[in-house]
Amino acid sequence: MHPADRHPAPAAHRRRTAVTTLAVTAVTAATALLATAGAPATAAPAARTSDRAARDAPVHYVALGDSFSSGPGIPEQTDAACGRSSRNYPALVAAALPVASFADATCAGADTRHMTAAQGSAPPQLDALRPDTTLVTLGIGGNDLDLPGVLTRCVLLGKLAPLGAPCKRSYTLLGTDEIGARIDATAPKVAAVLAAIQARSPQARVLVVGYPAIVPDDGTSCRPVVPFADGDFAWFRDKQKQLNTMLAQQAAGRGGTYVDAYAPSVGHDACKPQGVRWIEPEETAEAAGFHSNAAGHRSTADAALATLNG
Repeated sequence: MHPADRHPAPAAHRRRTAVTTLAVTAVTAATALLATAGAPATAAPAARTSDRAARDAPVHYVALGDSFSSGPGIPEQTDAACGRSSRNYPALVAAALPVASFADATCAGADTRHMTAAQGSAPPQLDALRPDTTLVTLGIGGNDLDLPGVLTRCVLLGKLAPLGAPCKRSYTLLGTDEIGARIDATAPKVAAVLAAIQARSPQARVLVVGYPAIVPDDGTSCRPVVPFADGDFAWFRDKQKQLNTMLAQQAAGRGGTYVDAYAPSVGHDACKPQGVRWIEPEETAEAAGFHSNAAGHRSTADAALATLNG
């Protein structure tokens, strides 16, 4: 504190100072008002114009990912080999943006290997990237830890032993956490994919898209639809959350942005009735079994667009 601040000025001096300050403030305000009335533009509108121009700039968009991105079984299928739908979330995101180019390389069954290696007749997904790519969505990781296999085992063990948590027990023998270990092993693979995207498309904004809620927290009333054992619903939910947490961490560590598809989907899992659920519990006319239907992809697209605009 300055020494002068410790001793108050005399009352008369304070009154003169207050009057002078008010006069100066009034003159300054009047001058500013006149200047503003005559000025053709100010910095703030220019900044808003610049922001609007950035939002309206042509987007060069590439979508990468597995079946939760491609939309298997959702009409209309545009690529039967990859289970790719015209109503998957990449297509919906592209339709909502001023897209100058759009390449959907998503393919059912893809894992991190297929970002740089062919998947049957499908070329490496990263080959769709260009130096001028400005937006990339990436939904990957589930197949690296064999999420379909985990679902299948939980269904089979649930039918044999509906009480307890036989699926969890089978993956945690001798105190191990096999699925947790698979998630940990997938983390550096996702990091490598993000690094490769950055190298090929340095201008791109990268959105890492998480997985939606497949089953509810408590599925005890759901067994006629999804025949997990009672205790395996919560365990599977926790492994999904662990996977999504890993994806969010890898996105943050590699300059990407995580898109939370899980939270909006709570209450729309495979156990809910038709018209409410966003995950189909089996193969239906709406989508492949244990995969998002069109409403689920609409939700994920909304989450991605909200992230872009946030």
